[in-house]
Amino acid sequence: MRAYCWACVLASVLAFGIACGQPAKAAKEIDYDQLAKLLEQPGKVFFLDVREPYEISHLGSVKGYVNIPMSQLAARMSEIPKDKLIVTL
Repeated sequence: MRAYCWACVLASVLAFGIACGQPAKAAKEIDYDQLAKLLEQPGKVFFLDVREPYEISHLGSVKGYVNIPMSQLAARMSEIPKDKLIVTL
């Protein structure tokens, strides 16, 4: 399993809540089995990768995730569905 920055995940959850004008919910850590179950429900889940391009080139991308770098998140909020569970990386 690839390593990634938990601080970045938490920051993305907070930034997402702020950009939506809603109070941010606490980030919830999920394990491999929970992620596997989410992957079986592609219509109900939106996978958001908020890493910057240099991070993706260094660590690689994750299949199924949509990349909207944290630096562009506020400007690209319209690309994020409001009716799905959002799993961020």
